[in-house]
Order: sequence, then structure tokens, then C-alpha cells
Amino acid sequence: DAPGHKNYVPNMIMGASQADVGVLVISARKGEFEAGFDKGGQTREHALLAKTLGVTYLVVVINKMDEPTVKWSKDRYDECIGKLRPFLKGCGFKIKKEVKFMPISGLNGANVKDEVAESECGWWKKMWQAGDNNTDKPTLMSLLDSLDMKGRMADAPVRIPVLDRYTDRGTIAMGKVESGTIRPGMKVTVMPTRQKFKVDGVWSEETPLASARPGENVLVKLSGASMEEVQKGFVICTEPACRSVDKLICQIMVMDLPDQARILTAGFTANFHAHCAEEEATVTKIFETTDRKGKVTKGARFANIGQTVICMIELARTVPLEPFDDYPFLGRFTLRTEGKTCAIGVIKKLPPKKE
Repeated sequence: DAPGHKNYVPNMIMGASQADVGVLVISARKGEFEAGFDKGGQTREHALLAKTLGVTYLVVVINKMDEPTVKWSKDRYDECIGKLRPFLKGCGFKIKKEVKFMPISGLNGANVKDEVAESECGWWKKMWQAGDNNTDKPTLMSLLDSLDMKGRMADAPVRIPVLDRYTDRGTIAMGKVESGTIRPGMKVTVMPTRQKFKVDGVWSEETPLASARPGENVLVKLSGASMEEVQKGFVICTEPACRSVDKLICQIMVMDLPDQARILTAGFTANFHAHCAEEEATVTKIFETTDRKGKVTKGARFANIGQTVICMIELARTVPLEPFDDYPFLGRFTLRTEGKTCAIGVIKKLPPKKE
């Protein structure tokens, strides 16, 4: 259940970029589901952003099933799911593999840790035993425990996007290990400034670690680094370091556009969010657009909502990035403007390296 107000979405982007599993809480109560889900509703934006920020699994929890207007009705549950399915598919989730649905009641705890009583809800037991909706566990806790994470590269070069930093007898950076294994004593390069530091210590919460593998949220102490040299959106790498660019060729999907600019053309400006970095961006050239039916227009002058666009984006300052095919977590981004997400995308190509 993410922030209800659109001004908090950038904060949510930071938090979601650390997660592997998202639990989308939807209210089954009459009127509440519709409010969160209609055109300007928050439910839409959160699911979109979750996918872009690399959340692998989405567990959709239909909450407030004990409400007097719902009373554990199977019809209402199926109605909510039926509306969510096509939408989540449009966000890029594979429904059969990555999305799981489950009815709960947070107020009296049904299906959170203990399964709901058959007297209250007779249909759920048959459903999960049959494995309907890709869900074969009765409760939320057991479902989260059963999820299996893939694609962790523990022996690749280290990449830790910096979420925040603070001073405590030296500069300490917070972030999630996206790939590689970090140990105290290693030499690391901080992109985009290419400064080299030695790792003095690695902690998870308060516990010092001998090493941290991908997926862990850690604190890393860098010896001799000042607060200016490590900032939010920088990436801690080992050699070979990641690229740091101010131009990129990418494929974006246009989701929504501001009210006064109803088409996307060259010169469109927005805020570019990738991992923990945030930067001003301009679309400088559109190479081709593909509409919903799959019709490709090469050299298009503009793009509409719902189209997929291959375009070139210029950033105001350099940001550490990689092509999506090499490092998915450094190759996804969102474009936001005026408090709404206007496009989600992946990086296709970076400019050739200058020697």
C-alpha cells in the first residue's frame, strides 16, 4: 500500500528500487477499489513503477474481505482480479509466472498467518489446492516464503547504487547489492566520478559482515571519501566499472502525458529516474514508433499514449547506467513529469566508449 498522494511517488521510487517482491494491497470494499483504480488512481501508477524498478514478483492481496459490503463474496473477489489482470499485463508482468492473487482480511488476520475459517469462506480452500490464479499456498506468509529468486550474479563485478549516505567517523553509503560480492578491504570505483576508494567495512543493519551477496541491503564505509564524493544515485563498482553517460538510445512505452502536451515530440522534457538517480532529461530524437497493433512507423515525428517508441534521450548531467540486456537493474528507468509517470523504458544502446 504505497503513498496515497502523488507528491510522495519519488520517495516510493527510492524504496521500491530496493525490493524484489511487491505486495499490492487492493481494497475489496465497494467504491474503494474503483477509486484507486480509475484513470487518475494511484494503484495504476504503483504497479507500473514496481515493474520498471525491477520488482520480480507481485503478490496482489485483495484486502477488507470481511467488510459488510463484501462478506467474503467470491464474485467480488473475481471481479477485482478480472479488472487487475489485463492492466498488470500491460505493465509488463507475466501473469502466469510473476503475479499471485490472494484474498485476506488485515483487520482480523484471516489468510495472513492463519487460513480463513471454512465457515466464513468456503471457496478459498478449493481454489488454492487447485492452484488457481498461480497461487498454491493458503496464507500470505507461506506464499512469501515459497518465492524463489533467480538471476542473481554473485560472481559478476560489484554494482551498488547508492540510496543515501551519512557521516559516522567517515562516509557511509546505503544501498542494495545488485550484483557481485562485496567484502571489506576491496578497492571500489565510484561512478560517475571514477574516484577509487577502499572499503573499510560492510554492515547489514548493525551487524558487520565478512561479505555481502546480491539482494542484500547494506551499509558500506568508504575510507577517505567526503560527503560530496558519494551522493544519491552514484554507483559503487569494482573494475570493470559501469558506464556513465549523458546520452542514451532507449525503448520507452508512453503511458500518460501532461495535459498541455498531448503528444510526445523531440524536445519533450521530463524527470528521468533510474535505480536511485534522478536527473532532468530531454527527448532529442525519435527513431521509430510502434502502435498497439504492431504497426511500425520509421522516422516518426511524434508519439501518442500507448505507443512504444525508440528514441534518444539526453540528460543534464552524466548518470551511471548500463544497457538493459547486460545489467537489467541499471538499464530500467521511468520518465515523470508534473507528478505523473509519463513513460517507462529500458536502455538499448549507450554511445561508444571514448578512450
